[in-house]
Amino acid sequence: MPLPQPDGDGDKETRGRALVVAGSVPVPGGALLAGIGVLRAGAGKLQIATVASVAAHLGLALPEALVAGLHETPEGGIAAESAQALAERASHCDTVLIGPGMMDEPATAALTADLLRRLDPGGDGPRFVLDAGALAGLAQDPAPLHRHAGRVVVTPHAGEMAGLLGCPREQVDADPLGSARRAAARLKAVVALKGGCTRIVAPDGRAWAYRDGTVGLATSGSGDTLAGIVTGLLARGASPEQAAIWGVYLHGEAGNRLSSRIGPLGFLARELLAEIPAVMASLAEGTGG
Repeated sequence: MPLPQPDGDGDKETRGRALVVAGSVPVPGGALLAGIGVLRAGAGKLQIATVASVAAHLGLALPEALVAGLHETPEGGIAAESAQALAERASHCDTVLIGPGMMDEPATAALTADLLRRLDPGGDGPRFVLDAGALAGLAQDPAPLHRHAGRVVVTPHAGEMAGLLGCPREQVDADPLGSARRAAARLKAVVALKGGCTRIVAPDGRAWAYRDGTVGLATSGSGDTLAGIVTGLLARGASPEQAAIWGVYLHGEAGNRLSSRIGPLGFLARELLAEIPAVMASLAEGTGG
């Protein structure tokens, strides 16, 4: 299942355009980590949409991206009424990531559902990665997600998976593969259930597992980096299954490299991102992680 590779004549447009909808006043770094992940995975162009009070700072921290500021809620999140403006921007992108660092859960759920309803499904519309706060409203109403069946990756941890399935977390921990399969079928999306062993499941029940990560990956911001990497691979033209499988692998192998060089604990999520190009290069050369 090889990743799509650009030819020597291609420019940044041929590697896809990604939009990251992320961040909040309390957690602006989620947008930064996810955005860098998109570019480190090889996507050609990046746009970030975040709360207005953070946008200028984020633009300086990540000068490679176009950064748009959106209306804020009193809690410092992206306001739900931003969906109309986002839909226009997203319609010109290949892939849209929603969720990292979005702390106003009700506003994020409403924004995600409205944006999914506004965007055209199928070949003319973008594909999606939903992470963190964007997962909150799907258990109650997955219908907006169903419009984009076969074009979505969701990246929950066990607690978020329990919310998606409406069950105790202990039930997810007892049967992570079965839980991921139920969620993939219910949401009609590829599911990457994060954990010590990460399960990736397609809507038809096909499943893969990555068991080789280090304990150091369980650190603040790590999920934001993974979501960005998966988004970048999708923008490059990978299928949802490919993007999820290889995104999890690249993320895990980056952690293994840091673990060998720095130590098994204490490396930072941001440090994972600089390792991604070298891991991808080793795959292209056939030398593995």
